[in-house]
Amino acid sequence: MDDRVPRVPEQKRPGSLREPVALRFDVLGPVRARRGEQPLATGSPQQRALLAALLLREGRTATAAELIDALWGEEPPSQALAAVRTYASRLRKVLDPGVLVSESGGYAVRGLGEGALDLAVAQEWAAEAEKARATGALGRARELLNRALGLWDGEALAGVPGPYAETQRVRLEEWRLGLLESRLDMDLEQGCHAEAVSELTALTAAYPLRERLRELLMLALYRSGRQAEALAVYADTRRLLAEELGVDPRPGLRELQRRILQADPDLAEPAAPQSEPSAAPVRPAQLPATVPDFTGRAAFVTELSEVLAGASGDDGDGGRVMAVSALAGIGGVGKTTLAVHVAHQARPAFPDGQLYVDLQGAGARAAEPVTVLGAFLRALGTPDSAVPDSLEERAALYRSALDGRRVLVLLDNAKDAAQVRPLLPGTDGCAALVTARVRMVDLAGAHLVDLDVMSPEEALALFTKIVGGERVASERQAALDVVAACGFLPLAIRIAASRLAARRTWTVSVLAAKLADERRRLDELQAGDLAVKATFELGYGQLEPAQARAFRLLGLADGPDMSLAAAAAVLDLPAEETEDLLESLVDTSLLESAAPGRYRFHDLVRLYARACAERDESSPGERGAAMERLLDFYLATAAGVYAIERPGDRLVDHLEPTEYPGLRFTDGSAALDWLYAEAACLLACVRQAVGTSRLRHAVDLLWAAKDLTESGANSHQYETTARAMCEATRAAGDGRAEGRARMMLTNVLLVSGRILQAGEQAQLAMELAALAQDDAISWVANDRGLISLHQGRHADGRTFFEQAIDGYRATGNRLNEAVTLANLSRAYLGMGNTAKAVEIAQHSLAVHAELDRPMRRANAHFALGLALTGAGRHSEALVQFADAQSVFTEHRQRLWVGNTHFRIAEVHLTDRRPAQAAQHAEQALALGCVGGDRMRGNVLKLLGRALSSLGQVDRARACWNDALKLYEDCGAPEAAEVRALLAPVPAG
Repeated sequence: MDDRVPRVPEQKRPGSLREPVALRFDVLGPVRARRGEQPLATGSPQQRALLAALLLREGRTATAAELIDALWGEEPPSQALAAVRTYASRLRKVLDPGVLVSESGGYAVRGLGEGALDLAVAQEWAAEAEKARATGALGRARELLNRALGLWDGEALAGVPGPYAETQRVRLEEWRLGLLESRLDMDLEQGCHAEAVSELTALTAAYPLRERLRELLMLALYRSGRQAEALAVYADTRRLLAEELGVDPRPGLRELQRRILQADPDLAEPAAPQSEPSAAPVRPAQLPATVPDFTGRAAFVTELSEVLAGASGDDGDGGRVMAVSALAGIGGVGKTTLAVHVAHQARPAFPDGQLYVDLQGAGARAAEPVTVLGAFLRALGTPDSAVPDSLEERAALYRSALDGRRVLVLLDNAKDAAQVRPLLPGTDGCAALVTARVRMVDLAGAHLVDLDVMSPEEALALFTKIVGGERVASERQAALDVVAACGFLPLAIRIAASRLAARRTWTVSVLAAKLADERRRLDELQAGDLAVKATFELGYGQLEPAQARAFRLLGLADGPDMSLAAAAAVLDLPAEETEDLLESLVDTSLLESAAPGRYRFHDLVRLYARACAERDESSPGERGAAMERLLDFYLATAAGVYAIERPGDRLVDHLEPTEYPGLRFTDGSAALDWLYAEAACLLACVRQAVGTSRLRHAVDLLWAAKDLTESGANSHQYETTARAMCEATRAAGDGRAEGRARMMLTNVLLVSGRILQAGEQAQLAMELAALAQDDAISWVANDRGLISLHQGRHADGRTFFEQAIDGYRATGNRLNEAVTLANLSRAYLGMGNTAKAVEIAQHSLAVHAELDRPMRRANAHFALGLALTGAGRHSEALVQFADAQSVFTEHRQRLWVGNTHFRIAEVHLTDRRPAQAAQHAEQALALGCVGGDRMRGNVLKLLGRALSSLGQVDRARACWNDALKLYEDCGAPEAAEVRALLAPVPAG
């Protein structure tokens, strides 16, 4: 028999099929035959061995002697030939006519349809993957290899006897591992380092002597920032090879260790990133539209274009440079318009995309670089799960994502150089344009441009383009008077011209006369920001009463932008009428359309709008009423989101009543989308309530939006807002509101693992809730119970949980009673009463099932899994954890998915399955867990134990060292346990 890795010719991949295939065969697993989806009886193991041997002969005839040798080897039975004929006869009856044919004293399988054999399909896909990789289409190649590997269903030729089947099993497994290594190699080439670590950890445990897998694991760990573990893998490998085979690692592995020790910069990223013709990388195109009537600025356009061209030229030494230009000038001078115009002209030089952000530098709250980097990384194709938390990590990943790409970054309205520096590409071939009100003399290497007002000729040309040549030609002097009165400031000219263009009954002289008013004095036009204010007055004075009211009131809100629904609440108008008003304001350039259905002010226009509101609102109470409606809108909508995510939860019954309605959702996913999209605006609205009579509504809005505590950058803003509300409510002497604010601060501290601080806040919250006789005390008691569990005070935890349950029962809150029962189960488990823990967790699960509340049921599955683990019922525990994980994943509870992976890893390690334990621990590390650094330390400690059981002692110690540092930093008692693990074993 031919012992090559078999190939089956004349088989095309399924993608080319036009009609269903009658017969299908599987050999990459148990040997099976199907007609369509109907399984066929393939007989005894020896009969299946005959079928497999014929399928692997590539359509060629196998003689009877060859088949006998394949099935029985050197010791065939006396009736071997008769048996072969019997098997062939039985198979012929099962298969289609003409498939199994007799020929020259032997047999062959012929006439198979396209894609009939899984091995042939896998070979075709593998060949296509090799071609795709050769052309640089790594994404396509990875997809094809994954599809090929997905055809395996366990061991190839499973259960088939005979020497030929055994030989082919070995060869097919070797081929499968080769394909897997190729796919993992491409994973690393495309930067999927963290994702690959988990898989490679499991594979090296299953195939400890396979050096290529060890090499890939070392590289993945190093590129994930885990250098010590990477070196520990080498040490484990060297020791294992010496003990098992008496050899040293191969040269490639030794060379990789040397390069890691030397921190070779070429190892940090793939050596030769290539373009993806079949799976093109994301090419962001975020530039705002350029204005069609852009006028003048020819010298500046030329100057900036030449600087950008430097990104495709060289720095004088033959290398390309990263070009940075910073435009400075007063508000309204046209910095953004010029920068956007130049950026659009330069687009062909930056084929990999253009990024844009308004940094809100002139406002009270400038955009945080960490938030901007998160948005940029997503725009460049980085999945949410791969976006790190810290500013430094995001900046590093951002620069890596831009490496080898030609991208233009427009950073508009910057506050200062410190805000800009983390957002610069730092990569040759890329470029950045920055606009700001201040000169960035401390931005190293930047080409500084001071943008002044327009020349009279440019100003008149801009005015003419907007108003129309005929009207200006007949009143040229009046037009010159207009642009002079505007101080030649582009934004002022645009607003004035737009008003004139919209009113056909006005003459240019009428507008000029209006601008001659003493309120438009030249000294005011030249006085810094006052010049901008005077210019805005031109547009504001021409608004209709309804437009002017909308302009004033919308400027009161602090958020970065505003949705149409939120604007309707501020104005107390129907959505259709509100949209008409907003679009008319967009036409005057007093408002910008940030995206369909969303609007924003230029920061200086917002300041002017507020000044108008203070000056022009006939009733001072109208300003407060507008903000109250906005707060009501956010509170009512957030309460609705909470309710749809947690149907039956009585929390919403304890919130302050609202007079203005919110949005209603029927779909949980859409509801969560709204919450995360509105996070910045919602939290800004809460902060604006400081110093008002609406503190209780603002605090309750925080409570209803508690899901934001787990959402990256939003969690930081949430914590800042919660602390502000704690201070504001304390100063106002509102004990109930302060208690709830401290309860929300407790929540965010708990999620981040700051247990001591959470405990302090929870104690204050409980004291305040008790004094105020606030039903929220039940939620605080539950939080204090969770804190007690974290601190190992399980009896205290039981007391708090029982207090919470009593409170929930008193108010008929069965859902939260069920949730807290799950927590109570954990307290009993910690006290050693596993039977009681299982009983209570099962009761919690039963209540959840009765209420039919899937999201909160995940907590009960999780608690029952913990209790069953403690009771030694591990297989049942894994079922519960799997159920919990499914629900957590569906409801975007990423950190709880990570916690569940950790608990599954604990079970596998206890049951002496260290490879599976290590794989789940790696997934927990990649996702993160509720509990912050302390919980990450727990995962690393467990991962170290799993790796130690696998014989990877050095990598285990690297994990323990990382865990020890985390424990010491947060003062966790587990540090002593890890020190013991790291202590040298006494000799003898």
